[in-house]
Amino acid sequence: MTNSRLTDPEVLEFRYPVLLEDFHIRKGSGGKGKWHAGDGTKRTIRFLEKMDCAILASHRTIAPKGMQGGEDGQKGRTYVRRNSGQMEELKGCDQTILEAGEAITVVPPTSGGWGTPQ
Repeated sequence: MTNSRLTDPEVLEFRYPVLLEDFHIRKGSGGKGKWHAGDGTKRTIRFLEKMDCAILASHRTIAPKGMQGGEDGQKGRTYVRRNSGQMEELKGCDQTILEAGEAITVVPPTSGGWGTPQ
């Protein structure tokens, strides 16, 4: 599954023992500028069986830059909600084992804006 070609929820849940708990648009999350960047997304996937999960993502430590005076976009985040209630943030290139009932939340980075805001 990628951010540019998202897997349809029905396909994701059919192919893997997971449940898409939440998937929504983060209004106003793109960098501001004369031309604002697009809104980002956030999705939470709950695992129904024990599984090994890996993520390869960018812009977890440095925000995507704005251009020509536009503001930077938001950094991405990936975190795991353990059955104990503990939240654990993953690095951009990371791997973990999730037990049945645990969930991963992916918040992709947003683009930077272009041009000085007016």
